[in-house]
Amino acid sequence: MKKINILTGAGISAESGIQTFRGSNGLWEGYDIMEVASLEGFKRNPELVLDFYNKRRQQLLTAKPNKAHFNLADLEKQFNVQIITQNVDDLHERAGSKNVLHLHGELLKARSSVNENLIYTWHKDLKIGDLCEKKSQLRPHIVWFGEQVPMIEKAIDYVAASDVFVIIGTSLQVYPASGLMQYVHPKTPIFLIDPNPTITEKQFDNLTIIKENATTGTQILKKLLKNL
Repeated sequence: MKKINILTGAGISAESGIQTFRGSNGLWEGYDIMEVASLEGFKRNPELVLDFYNKRRQQLLTAKPNKAHFNLADLEKQFNVQIITQNVDDLHERAGSKNVLHLHGELLKARSSVNENLIYTWHKDLKIGDLCEKKSQLRPHIVWFGEQVPMIEKAIDYVAASDVFVIIGTSLQVYPASGLMQYVHPKTPIFLIDPNPTITEKQFDNLTIIKENATTGTQILKKLLKNL
């Protein structure tokens, strides 16, 4: 079976009502990104950060996977599919995708502030006083700005082994995920699904751009993959 590795970003979950990460003004739903998505911000005002992610978690628990998520899960009937996502939601899993690598963490998990390997499933509000087994405050299991992305090496290995590489709903502006394209073999077909792509087919000989939203684009993708 062909190995299809798919990099997804906020655009694929936007159709499920999940807010995209940030706008051009450096705000995320009215919050300064560095105040709610950095270790320094957490140290300055942990209540603010916990409240922010509690609201995101509550929103996620009411959201549902959309057709794009189900289309990708459906590809597993014909291909060896690996999802590499920048999203912290679980919509891929809920749609049925079995192989999902989260680059930036998972919203429905919490982890120790002193030991990043102490990770807990967490579906309720996270509050000051919620402690890990080492008696340290729990924090969101999110990769914040300035922190290492522990899954990036595994993602690179997946991308390098791709028979087909697909990009959906990401502007390719956030490092290190933005650098994954350089590991795609020069002859490997690349499909980009984005209504407003930031790259062009002239930049890559093997690139096909589908200028659609994720739902429509993944329907087109399924048809194109049958011809490979």
